[in-house]
Amino acid sequence: MQRKETNPFQILGLRPWLVKQLTKLGLKGATPIQQKCIPAILAGQDCIGAAKTGSGKTFAFALPILERLSEEPVSHFALVLTPTHELAYQISEQFLVAGQAMGVRVCVVSGGTDQMVESQKLMQRPHIVVAMPGRLADHLTGCDTFSFDNLKYLVVDEADRMLNGDFDESLAIIERCLPKKRQNLFFSATMKDFIKESSIFPIASDCFEWSQDSDVATVDTLDQRYLLCADYDRDMVLIEALRKYREENESANVMIFTNTKKYCQLLSMTLKNMDIDNVCLHGFMRQKERVAALSRFKSNQVRTLIATDVAARGLDIPSVELVMNHMLPRTPKEYIHRVGRTARAGRKGMSISIFRFPRDLELLGAIEEEINTKLTEHPIDQRMVERIFMQVNVTRRESEMQLDNNDFDERAQNYRRKTWIMEGKDPDQMEALYRKKQKDKLKEIRRKRKLQQAESAASEEGKALLLDERFKSVDNGRFEKKGKGRSRAAQGDTSSKPLKRLKGIPVAKKGKGVMKKSMGKLKRDV
Repeated sequence: MQRKETNPFQILGLRPWLVKQLTKLGLKGATPIQQKCIPAILAGQDCIGAAKTGSGKTFAFALPILERLSEEPVSHFALVLTPTHELAYQISEQFLVAGQAMGVRVCVVSGGTDQMVESQKLMQRPHIVVAMPGRLADHLTGCDTFSFDNLKYLVVDEADRMLNGDFDESLAIIERCLPKKRQNLFFSATMKDFIKESSIFPIASDCFEWSQDSDVATVDTLDQRYLLCADYDRDMVLIEALRKYREENESANVMIFTNTKKYCQLLSMTLKNMDIDNVCLHGFMRQKERVAALSRFKSNQVRTLIATDVAARGLDIPSVELVMNHMLPRTPKEYIHRVGRTARAGRKGMSISIFRFPRDLELLGAIEEEINTKLTEHPIDQRMVERIFMQVNVTRRESEMQLDNNDFDERAQNYRRKTWIMEGKDPDQMEALYRKKQKDKLKEIRRKRKLQQAESAASEEGKALLLDERFKSVDNGRFEKKGKGRSRAAQGDTSSKPLKRLKGIPVAKKGKGVMKKSMGKLKRDV
């Protein structure tokens, strides 16, 4: 008689009902972080876990919490703190799916919706609360209709981001409302020393720590590439690379990251005006719009998502096969999180990052040092980039006209004024002070950038990068700022060939009035 094999999750100490549910979900085995952390959490230890993106960190804390909840089903049993709306909803979905058999109740507190509605949900005695710190702190200071007296687990997801100081004010309010006797569970893709030394959420000195041992910070199945661009043709390089990729991978989902909310919206509008269907995701969108955009992308109704770093952490969308960095992240750590949206759970994926040459070479060196991997150049037809230069430039100018810049500025200003009024400060006086600080900050950034560029050019590391085999054959003249002698494409001369409808990127139809305005603005800028 053949002996029945023991399920890997049963070996970790999980109950049969939970193991059966995981089998229904198609999970055949536990990942390394799950194998190490689940037994420690079930044993009652505080835990710090770090592993590469896509390694199953959410189930590493969700499964033992559901196991203990089934033994003691009380309200507000666990609190999960996370930095973004999208990640909060994704974590709640995973709790609901894994805990479906026991009827687990999950409440998301993330802002963007009516605070009264959230308060009512918190009063309905949910087992698990998944929250963003700012909104949860507002609930705790504004009403006393619920409490965390029964809390047994505090989970801080993306702990390197949550505990770096940006959320300290809200976290301090939350800490005061939590029982001292509880288990603290910190999880992240990148390990930082300050996680264990957090003064807000003190963790036990004998806590269980586990970090995935690897010389390379990204997964082996990720093909990491770069593209070089000048200051003036970044959008054209992006669009040509996307067009070429779409020719070979028509049904693949693509995520494009950029750095600011305004540019995220502008890039989305530009691509739409060129008949490239996409959705965007950034912090100035209303919660309903963000959920709808993400749902359309996840359900494959739209194959391209343009986002800021709100989508860089935790999101698990299996169909994403390409991540493009339209603008480079500010730190190598953020690069790791961005490219981690693809090649998850053993799947293959590709990332393409656009670098300004030679301006961004130092950042390229920092990224490669952090991930301990050399990026390879992505092939692109430069003639096609020149051919679409005018089309993309004019379309972008039209998009700028359509984009109500004041709407973005007013939303940010209204949010600041509301915060100052709640703090009892004079909003007009604080606004004047804020604007002065922003001007000083911009001057300082420019000063540091010039100094950094000068140091990079003079440093051995900067010279070594320029002498790298990958850049020896690069034509430096193509990336220099040009005046009267600019290339034909930069001047808008595409007379070498008529601009035909490109495969995957149809030529946008232009109205005469809009075109004249666009051309006038383009001439002034060029």
